[in-house]
Amino acid sequence: MTSHKTAQTMKPATAAKKLGVYLEATPAAFREGVVSRTELNALQSDPPEWLRELRRNGPHPRPVVAAKLGVSISGLARGGITDALTTEQIEELKQENPDWLQRERTTQAEVRKETVRIKEKQAQKEKRAKDSGQSVDPRD
Repeated sequence: MTSHKTAQTMKPATAAKKLGVYLEATPAAFREGVVSRTELNALQSDPPEWLRELRRNGPHPRPVVAAKLGVSISGLARGGITDALTTEQIEELKQENPDWLQRERTTQAEVRKETVRIKEKQAQKEKRAKDSGQSVDPRD
């Protein structure tokens, strides 16, 4: 009995998310088909011109916009940014540096510091437990 291996496929929205591009800006052929794992790997390793152009100039999906601005996706929403933005629009926002963007960047910096503090505290706890021969519950 031989088994036939079928290619893993994904919806275009999933592939666009993995590629970090805004689905609505991709070519129709990409949006209307399915993408196999092999095709996704090929797009990642040797992106066609349309993909390089989207990554370079956008429009970018919200997670990419948030990362480029140094804020969270929720921070974008609080700032009234709900749509995809181009690289040019992101640069304009950085230049304008509105109050909401300053607040959200400060909030994001505090969240990062707190995350580091928690990780360091957990590492110290694990080290003490290891040194004393005890196990530690990572949820503590």
